[in-house]
Amino acid sequence: MKPDIKDREYMYKLIIGQLYYDGHQQIALNLANTLGCSAPVPPPTDKLYRLVTLAKQFVEDPDYKAEEAAPMQFETVSTGLDLEYDADVQPVSPEPSQYETIYLTVHKQPCRASAFNSDGSLVATGSADCSIKIMDVERILAREKEHREMNENGPDAHHPVIRTLYDHVDDVNTVIFHPRDAILISGSNDKTVKLFDFSKTAVKRAMKTLAEVYPVRALSCHPGGEFLLVGTDHSTLRLYNIETAQAYTSANPDDQHRDAITDVHYSENARLYCTASKDGDVKIWDGVSNRCVETFKRAHDGSQICSAKFTKNGKYILTSGMDSIVKLWELSTNRCLLIYTGAGATGAQDYPTSAFFNHNEDYVLFPDEKSGSMCSWDARNSDRKRLLALGHTSACRTFVHSPSMPAFITGSDDHRARFWYRKPTPIDH
Repeated sequence: MKPDIKDREYMYKLIIGQLYYDGHQQIALNLANTLGCSAPVPPPTDKLYRLVTLAKQFVEDPDYKAEEAAPMQFETVSTGLDLEYDADVQPVSPEPSQYETIYLTVHKQPCRASAFNSDGSLVATGSADCSIKIMDVERILAREKEHREMNENGPDAHHPVIRTLYDHVDDVNTVIFHPRDAILISGSNDKTVKLFDFSKTAVKRAMKTLAEVYPVRALSCHPGGEFLLVGTDHSTLRLYNIETAQAYTSANPDDQHRDAITDVHYSENARLYCTASKDGDVKIWDGVSNRCVETFKRAHDGSQICSAKFTKNGKYILTSGMDSIVKLWELSTNRCLLIYTGAGATGAQDYPTSAFFNHNEDYVLFPDEKSGSMCSWDARNSDRKRLLALGHTSACRTFVHSPSMPAFITGSDDHRARFWYRKPTPIDH
Protein backbone atom coordinates (compact mmCIF):
# COMPACT_ATOMS: atom_id res chain seq x y z
CA MET A 1 0.00 0.00 0.00
CA LYS A 2 1.31 3.47 -0.95
CA PRO A 3 2.26 5.79 1.92
CA ASP A 4 -0.22 8.47 0.81
CA ILE A 5 -3.09 5.94 0.83
CA LYS A 6 -2.12 4.78 4.32
CA ASP A 7 -1.94 8.41 5.46
CA ARG A 8 -5.39 9.10 4.01
CA GLU A 9 -6.83 6.04 5.78
CA TYR A 10 -5.32 7.29 9.03
CA MET A 11 -6.81 10.76 8.41
CA TYR A 12 -10.26 9.29 7.72
CA LYS A 13 -10.06 7.29 10.95
CA LEU A 14 -9.19 10.46 12.85
CA ILE A 15 -12.19 12.27 11.29
CA ILE A 16 -14.55 9.42 12.20
CA GLY A 17 -13.10 9.19 15.72
CA GLN A 18 -13.47 12.95 16.21
CA LEU A 19 -17.12 12.91 15.03
CA TYR A 20 -17.81 10.02 17.39
CA TYR A 21 -16.06 11.83 20.26
CA ASP A 22 -18.03 15.04 19.60
CA GLY A 23 -21.35 13.22 19.89
CA HIS A 24 -22.16 12.76 16.17
CA GLN A 25 -22.33 8.96 16.35
CA GLN A 26 -24.71 8.42 13.43
CA ILE A 27 -22.68 10.65 11.08
CA ALA A 28 -19.52 8.82 12.19
CA LEU A 29 -21.09 5.41 11.51
CA ASN A 30 -22.41 6.52 8.09
CA LEU A 31 -19.00 7.88 7.13
CA ALA A 32 -17.28 4.71 8.38
CA ASN A 33 -19.61 2.55 6.28
CA THR A 34 -19.09 4.75 3.21
CA LEU A 35 -15.29 4.63 3.54
CA GLY A 36 -15.15 0.95 4.51
CA CYS A 37 -13.81 1.62 8.00
CA SER A 38 -16.73 -0.01 9.78
CA ALA A 39 -15.05 -3.22 10.97
CA PRO A 40 -14.30 -2.19 13.61
CA VAL A 41 -15.49 1.42 13.72
CA PRO A 42 -12.63 3.70 14.88
CA PRO A 43 -13.04 4.52 18.60
CA PRO A 44 -13.99 8.02 19.81
CA THR A 45 -10.94 10.24 20.14
CA ASP A 46 -10.07 13.94 20.46
CA LYS A 47 -6.74 13.48 18.64
CA LEU A 48 -7.75 15.29 15.41
CA TYR A 49 -8.80 18.42 17.31
CA ARG A 50 -5.49 18.46 19.15
CA LEU A 51 -3.50 18.02 15.93
CA VAL A 52 -5.44 20.85 14.26
CA THR A 53 -4.88 23.11 17.28
CA LEU A 54 -1.14 22.40 17.13
CA ALA A 55 -0.97 22.94 13.35
CA LYS A 56 -2.91 26.20 13.71
CA GLN A 57 -0.25 27.50 16.08
CA PHE A 58 2.44 26.83 13.44
CA VAL A 59 0.42 28.57 10.69
CA GLU A 60 -0.33 31.67 12.78
CA ASP A 61 3.10 31.85 14.41
CA PRO A 62 5.95 30.40 12.30
CA ASP A 63 8.37 30.89 15.22
CA TYR A 64 6.18 28.75 17.47
CA LYS A 65 8.12 25.99 19.22
CA ALA A 66 6.37 22.65 19.77
CA GLU A 67 8.10 22.04 23.10
CA GLU A 68 6.35 25.10 24.52
CA ALA A 69 3.01 23.47 23.92
CA ALA A 70 1.39 20.80 26.03
CA PRO A 71 3.09 17.46 25.36
CA MET A 72 1.42 15.37 22.68
CA GLN A 73 1.48 11.83 24.04
CA PHE A 74 0.18 10.25 20.86
CA GLU A 75 2.21 7.14 20.25
CA THR A 76 2.93 6.02 23.79
CA VAL A 77 1.96 2.60 25.11
CA SER A 78 -1.04 3.07 27.37
CA THR A 79 -1.03 2.10 31.04
CA GLY A 80 -4.75 2.89 31.26
CA LEU A 81 -7.69 4.20 29.32
CA ASP A 82 -7.21 7.67 27.79
CA LEU A 83 -9.28 8.31 24.67
CA GLU A 84 -7.74 11.74 24.17
CA TYR A 85 -4.42 10.15 23.20
CA ASP A 86 -4.50 6.38 22.83
CA ALA A 87 -7.89 5.53 21.31
CA ASP A 88 -6.26 3.45 18.56
CA VAL A 89 -3.94 1.49 20.86
CA GLN A 90 -4.48 -2.27 20.54
CA PRO A 91 -5.09 -4.33 23.71
CA VAL A 92 -1.91 -5.95 25.02
CA SER A 93 -3.44 -7.94 27.88
CA PRO A 94 -5.11 -11.34 27.44
CA GLU A 95 -8.78 -11.47 26.58
CA PRO A 96 -10.94 -12.28 29.65
CA SER A 97 -12.43 -15.32 27.86
CA GLN A 98 -9.02 -17.01 28.29
CA TYR A 99 -9.15 -16.96 32.11
CA GLU A 100 -9.59 -20.22 34.08
CA THR A 101 -10.69 -21.04 37.62
CA ILE A 102 -7.57 -22.05 39.54
CA TYR A 103 -8.95 -21.90 43.09
CA LEU A 104 -12.30 -22.38 44.79
CA THR A 105 -13.31 -21.48 48.35
CA VAL A 106 -16.70 -22.27 49.90
CA HIS A 107 -18.71 -20.26 52.41
CA LYS A 108 -21.63 -21.71 54.41
CA GLN A 109 -24.05 -19.28 52.75
CA PRO A 110 -24.07 -17.09 49.60
CA CYS A 111 -20.91 -15.13 48.79
CA ARG A 112 -21.91 -11.47 48.47
CA ALA A 113 -18.74 -9.32 48.65
CA SER A 114 -15.16 -9.37 47.35
CA ALA A 115 -12.14 -7.07 47.07
CA PHE A 116 -8.45 -7.04 46.17
CA ASN A 117 -5.94 -4.92 48.06
CA SER A 118 -4.15 -2.11 46.22
CA ASP A 119 -1.26 -4.22 44.86
CA GLY A 120 -3.35 -7.33 44.15
CA SER A 121 -1.43 -9.54 46.61
CA LEU A 122 -4.50 -10.25 48.79
CA VAL A 123 -8.15 -10.91 48.05
CA ALA A 124 -11.09 -11.04 50.47
CA THR A 125 -14.60 -12.47 50.26
CA GLY A 126 -17.61 -11.76 52.47
CA SER A 127 -20.68 -13.92 52.90
CA ALA A 128 -24.27 -14.06 54.13
CA ASP A 129 -22.87 -16.49 56.76
CA CYS A 130 -21.39 -13.33 58.45
CA SER A 131 -17.80 -14.44 57.81
CA ILE A 132 -14.94 -12.87 55.83
CA LYS A 133 -12.02 -14.76 54.32
CA ILE A 134 -8.69 -13.20 53.37
CA MET A 135 -6.59 -15.12 50.82
CA ASP A 136 -2.97 -14.80 49.74
CA VAL A 137 -2.89 -14.55 45.92
CA GLU A 138 0.73 -15.75 45.71
CA ARG A 139 -0.26 -18.96 47.52
CA ILE A 140 -3.19 -19.45 45.12
CA LEU A 141 -0.83 -19.12 42.13
CA ALA A 142 1.77 -21.39 43.78
CA ARG A 143 -0.85 -24.12 44.28
CA GLU A 144 -1.79 -23.92 40.62
CA LYS A 145 1.86 -24.21 39.52
CA GLU A 146 2.27 -27.28 41.72
CA HIS A 147 -0.95 -28.76 40.23
CA ARG A 148 -2.63 -29.18 43.59
CA GLU A 149 -6.38 -29.60 43.98
CA MET A 150 -8.46 -26.55 43.13
CA ASN A 151 -10.50 -26.67 46.35
CA GLU A 152 -9.40 -26.16 49.93
CA ASN A 153 -9.70 -29.72 51.25
CA GLY A 154 -7.01 -31.36 53.33
CA PRO A 155 -4.25 -30.04 55.61
CA ASP A 156 -1.90 -27.63 53.91
CA ALA A 157 0.79 -25.44 55.46
CA HIS A 158 0.56 -23.17 52.44
CA HIS A 159 -3.21 -22.77 52.54
CA PRO A 160 -4.33 -19.68 50.59
CA VAL A 161 -6.89 -18.64 53.24
CA ILE A 162 -4.71 -16.77 55.74
CA ARG A 163 -7.46 -15.21 57.91
CA THR A 164 -11.11 -15.93 58.65
CA LEU A 165 -12.91 -13.08 60.42
CA TYR A 166 -16.14 -13.37 62.44
CA ASP A 167 -17.66 -10.29 64.02
CA HIS A 168 -20.79 -9.43 62.05
CA VAL A 169 -24.19 -10.83 63.01
CA ASP A 170 -25.82 -10.47 59.57
CA ASP A 171 -24.94 -10.63 55.85
CA VAL A 172 -21.60 -9.05 54.85
CA ASN A 173 -22.45 -6.77 51.90
CA THR A 174 -19.14 -5.07 51.15
CA VAL A 175 -15.43 -5.43 51.94
CA ILE A 176 -12.41 -3.25 51.11
CA PHE A 177 -8.75 -3.13 52.11
CA HIS A 178 -7.22 -0.05 53.71
CA PRO A 179 -4.81 1.45 51.13
CA ARG A 180 -1.83 1.71 53.52
CA ASP A 181 -2.30 -0.46 56.61
CA ALA A 182 -3.07 -4.16 57.19
CA ILE A 183 -6.73 -3.36 57.87
CA LEU A 184 -9.79 -4.87 56.26
CA ILE A 185 -13.01 -2.81 56.40
CA SER A 186 -16.43 -4.42 56.03
CA GLY A 187 -20.07 -3.33 55.94
CA SER A 188 -23.07 -5.46 56.80
CA ASN A 189 -26.84 -5.77 57.08
CA ASP A 190 -26.24 -5.57 60.86
CA LYS A 191 -25.86 -1.76 60.32
CA THR A 192 -22.18 -1.66 61.27
CA VAL A 193 -18.85 -0.92 59.61
CA LYS A 194 -16.02 -2.97 61.13
CA LEU A 195 -12.26 -2.53 60.89
CA PHE A 196 -10.09 -5.65 61.34
CA ASP A 197 -6.33 -5.51 61.96
CA PHE A 198 -5.30 -8.65 60.07
CA SER A 199 -1.58 -8.16 60.76
CA LYS A 200 -2.26 -10.27 63.87
CA THR A 201 -2.44 -13.94 62.91
CA ALA A 202 -5.03 -14.84 65.55
CA VAL A 203 -7.40 -11.99 64.70
CA LYS A 204 -11.11 -12.89 64.61
CA ARG A 205 -12.82 -9.77 65.97
CA ALA A 206 -12.82 -6.17 64.80
CA MET A 207 -10.54 -3.59 66.41
CA LYS A 208 -13.09 -0.81 65.74
CA THR A 209 -16.81 -0.65 64.97
CA LEU A 210 -18.72 2.26 63.42
CA ALA A 211 -22.44 2.08 64.17
CA GLU A 212 -24.78 3.03 61.32
CA VAL A 213 -28.57 3.37 61.29
CA TYR A 214 -29.18 1.46 58.05
CA PRO A 215 -27.65 -1.62 56.38
CA VAL A 216 -24.27 -0.75 54.84
CA ARG A 217 -24.00 -1.25 51.07
CA ALA A 218 -20.78 0.39 49.86
CA LEU A 219 -17.40 1.56 51.18
CA SER A 220 -14.45 3.48 49.73
CA CYS A 221 -11.30 4.55 51.53
CA HIS A 222 -9.46 7.81 50.81
CA PRO A 223 -6.15 6.94 49.06
CA GLY A 224 -4.32 8.57 51.97
CA GLY A 225 -6.11 6.25 54.39
CA GLU A 226 -7.54 8.89 56.74
CA PHE A 227 -11.17 8.96 55.60
CA LEU A 228 -13.88 6.44 54.76
CA LEU A 229 -16.96 6.95 52.57
CA VAL A 230 -19.99 4.92 53.66
CA GLY A 231 -23.09 4.30 51.54
CA THR A 232 -26.15 2.74 53.19
CA ASP A 233 -29.81 2.03 52.47
CA HIS A 234 -30.37 5.69 53.38
CA SER A 235 -29.93 8.38 50.72
CA THR A 236 -27.38 10.43 52.72
CA LEU A 237 -23.69 9.78 52.06
CA ARG A 238 -21.44 9.74 55.14
CA LEU A 239 -17.73 10.52 55.41
CA TYR A 240 -15.89 9.17 58.47
CA ASN A 241 -12.58 10.18 59.96
CA ILE A 242 -11.20 6.68 60.59
CA GLU A 243 -9.06 7.76 63.54
CA THR A 244 -11.74 9.69 65.47
CA ALA A 245 -14.85 7.90 64.11
CA GLN A 246 -16.36 11.36 63.52
CA ALA A 247 -19.00 11.36 60.74
CA TYR A 248 -19.56 14.21 58.27
CA THR A 249 -22.26 14.89 55.66
CA SER A 250 -22.65 17.63 53.07
CA ALA A 251 -24.12 20.84 54.50
CA ASN A 252 -26.43 21.11 51.50
CA PRO A 253 -29.31 18.56 51.56
CA ASP A 254 -29.79 19.03 47.79
CA ASP A 255 -26.39 17.37 47.25
CA GLN A 256 -27.75 14.01 48.41
CA HIS A 257 -29.35 11.16 46.50
CA ARG A 258 -33.08 10.40 46.74
CA ASP A 259 -32.73 6.67 47.46
CA ALA A 260 -30.29 4.09 48.82
CA ILE A 261 -26.63 4.40 47.84
CA THR A 262 -25.32 1.34 45.96
CA ASP A 263 -21.68 2.26 45.29
CA VAL A 264 -19.00 4.80 46.26
CA HIS A 265 -15.52 5.23 44.82
CA TYR A 266 -12.60 7.64 45.32
CA SER A 267 -10.47 8.64 42.33
CA GLU A 268 -6.80 7.66 42.71
CA ASN A 269 -5.72 11.27 43.33
CA ALA A 270 -8.62 11.79 45.82
CA ARG A 271 -9.69 15.02 44.11
CA LEU A 272 -13.09 13.53 43.35
CA TYR A 273 -15.32 10.68 44.42
CA CYS A 274 -18.47 9.31 42.84
CA THR A 275 -21.65 7.68 44.16
CA ALA A 276 -24.31 5.49 42.55
CA SER A 277 -27.85 5.08 43.79
CA LYS A 278 -31.13 3.27 43.38
CA ASP A 279 -32.58 6.66 42.34
CA GLY A 280 -30.91 6.16 38.93
CA ASP A 281 -28.40 9.02 39.33
CA VAL A 282 -24.61 9.08 39.46
CA LYS A 283 -23.09 11.97 41.44
CA ILE A 284 -19.57 13.40 41.31
CA TRP A 285 -18.26 15.01 44.52
CA ASP A 286 -15.37 17.32 45.29
CA GLY A 287 -12.87 15.38 47.43
CA VAL A 288 -11.91 18.46 49.48
CA SER A 289 -15.15 20.38 50.03
CA ASN A 290 -17.29 17.19 49.96
CA ARG A 291 -19.89 19.01 47.87
CA CYS A 292 -21.66 17.45 44.89
CA VAL A 293 -20.27 19.12 41.74
CA GLU A 294 -22.11 17.16 39.01
CA THR A 295 -25.06 14.79 38.68
CA PHE A 296 -25.67 12.42 35.77
CA LYS A 297 -29.45 12.22 36.09
CA ARG A 298 -31.16 9.03 34.90
CA ALA A 299 -27.71 7.78 33.88
CA HIS A 300 -29.19 4.45 32.78
CA ASP A 301 -32.56 5.79 31.62
CA GLY A 302 -34.00 5.57 35.11
CA SER A 303 -32.73 2.09 36.00
CA GLN A 304 -31.08 1.55 39.37
CA ILE A 305 -27.31 2.16 39.21
CA CYS A 306 -25.30 -0.83 40.43
CA SER A 307 -21.72 0.46 40.27
CA ALA A 308 -19.62 3.53 39.48
CA LYS A 309 -15.80 3.36 39.20
CA PHE A 310 -13.14 5.87 38.18
CA THR A 311 -10.47 5.02 35.64
CA LYS A 312 -6.89 5.18 36.93
CA ASN A 313 -6.32 8.65 35.46
CA GLY A 314 -9.60 9.96 36.91
CA LYS A 315 -10.84 11.20 33.50
CA TYR A 316 -13.70 8.72 33.12
CA ILE A 317 -16.28 6.83 35.16
CA LEU A 318 -17.52 3.33 34.33
CA THR A 319 -21.11 2.65 35.42
CA SER A 320 -23.41 -0.37 35.31
CA GLY A 321 -27.15 -0.51 35.85
CA MET A 322 -30.01 -2.93 36.39
CA ASP A 323 -30.64 -2.53 32.64
CA SER A 324 -27.54 -4.76 32.13
CA ILE A 325 -25.84 -1.94 30.20
CA VAL A 326 -22.36 -0.59 30.97
CA LYS A 327 -21.47 3.02 30.16
CA LEU A 328 -18.28 5.09 30.06
CA TRP A 329 -18.66 8.76 31.07
CA GLU A 330 -16.16 11.51 30.31
CA LEU A 331 -15.84 14.01 33.15
CA SER A 332 -14.38 16.92 31.13
CA THR A 333 -17.54 17.04 29.00
CA ASN A 334 -19.99 15.41 31.48
CA ARG A 335 -21.43 13.02 28.92
CA CYS A 336 -21.66 9.34 28.06
CA LEU A 337 -18.88 8.51 25.61
CA LEU A 338 -19.24 4.75 25.07
CA ILE A 339 -21.99 2.19 25.69
CA TYR A 340 -21.15 -1.50 26.14
CA THR A 341 -24.18 -3.60 25.15
CA GLY A 342 -25.00 -7.28 24.74
CA ALA A 343 -25.35 -8.40 28.36
CA GLY A 344 -28.88 -9.19 29.56
CA ALA A 345 -29.97 -10.56 26.18
CA THR A 346 -31.29 -13.76 27.76
CA GLY A 347 -33.34 -11.95 30.43
CA ALA A 348 -33.36 -9.01 32.82
CA GLN A 349 -31.09 -9.25 35.86
CA ASP A 350 -32.62 -9.64 39.32
CA TYR A 351 -29.60 -8.63 41.41
CA PRO A 352 -27.20 -5.67 41.21
CA THR A 353 -23.70 -6.47 40.00
CA SER A 354 -20.62 -4.38 39.22
CA ALA A 355 -18.70 -3.69 36.02
CA PHE A 356 -14.90 -3.46 36.19
CA PHE A 357 -11.92 -2.81 33.96
CA ASN A 358 -9.19 -5.41 33.73
CA HIS A 359 -5.83 -4.53 35.31
CA ASN A 360 -4.60 -2.23 32.50
CA GLU A 361 -8.03 -0.99 31.34
CA ASP A 362 -7.86 -2.72 27.94
CA TYR A 363 -11.18 -4.49 28.61
CA VAL A 364 -14.47 -3.88 30.38
CA LEU A 365 -15.96 -6.91 32.20
CA PHE A 366 -19.52 -7.48 33.44
CA PRO A 367 -21.17 -10.73 34.66
CA ASP A 368 -24.37 -11.59 32.76
CA GLU A 369 -26.70 -13.01 35.41
CA LYS A 370 -29.10 -15.09 33.31
CA SER A 371 -26.51 -16.75 31.04
CA GLY A 372 -24.03 -17.27 33.88
CA SER A 373 -21.24 -15.86 31.70
CA MET A 374 -18.71 -13.06 31.93
CA CYS A 375 -19.22 -10.48 29.18
CA SER A 376 -16.24 -8.43 28.03
CA TRP A 377 -15.62 -5.61 25.58
CA ASP A 378 -12.65 -3.71 24.16
CA ALA A 379 -12.70 -0.67 26.46
CA ARG A 380 -11.73 1.77 23.69
CA ASN A 381 -14.31 0.92 21.02
CA SER A 382 -16.95 -1.21 22.85
CA ASP A 383 -16.28 -4.17 20.51
CA ARG A 384 -17.77 -7.22 22.23
CA LYS A 385 -15.47 -10.17 22.94
CA ARG A 386 -16.11 -13.86 23.57
CA LEU A 387 -18.09 -14.96 26.61
CA LEU A 388 -16.53 -16.84 29.52
CA ALA A 389 -18.76 -19.42 31.26
CA LEU A 390 -18.38 -18.77 35.01
CA GLY A 391 -19.42 -22.23 36.20
CA HIS A 392 -21.54 -21.04 39.15
CA THR A 393 -24.82 -22.89 39.71
CA SER A 394 -26.58 -19.73 40.95
CA ALA A 395 -26.43 -16.01 40.21
CA CYS A 396 -23.04 -14.28 40.39
CA ARG A 397 -23.48 -11.72 43.20
CA THR A 398 -20.01 -10.21 43.45
CA PHE A 399 -17.14 -9.69 41.04
CA VAL A 400 -13.89 -7.72 41.17
CA HIS A 401 -10.81 -7.72 38.92
CA SER A 402 -7.24 -7.65 40.20
CA PRO A 403 -5.50 -4.26 39.90
CA SER A 404 -2.16 -5.85 38.97
CA MET A 405 -2.58 -9.08 36.96
CA PRO A 406 -4.96 -10.98 34.66
CA ALA A 407 -7.09 -12.34 37.51
CA PHE A 408 -10.52 -11.77 39.03
CA ILE A 409 -12.77 -13.30 41.66
CA THR A 410 -16.47 -14.11 41.44
CA GLY A 411 -18.83 -14.98 44.30
CA SER A 412 -22.24 -16.56 43.97
CA ASP A 413 -25.43 -17.62 45.68
CA ASP A 414 -24.07 -21.17 45.24
CA HIS A 415 -21.86 -20.31 48.31
CA ARG A 416 -18.66 -20.48 46.23
CA ALA A 417 -16.00 -17.92 45.40
CA ARG A 418 -13.95 -18.70 42.31
CA PHE A 419 -10.49 -17.24 41.65
CA TRP A 420 -9.91 -16.82 37.91
CA TYR A 421 -6.51 -16.41 36.29
CA ARG A 422 -5.11 -16.34 32.78
CA LYS A 423 -2.21 -18.80 32.95
CA PRO A 424 0.94 -17.72 31.09
CA THR A 425 1.49 -19.58 27.83
CA PRO A 426 4.77 -20.18 25.90
CA ILE A 427 3.64 -17.55 23.37
CA ASP A 428 3.66 -14.90 26.16
CA HIS A 429 7.39 -15.27 26.78
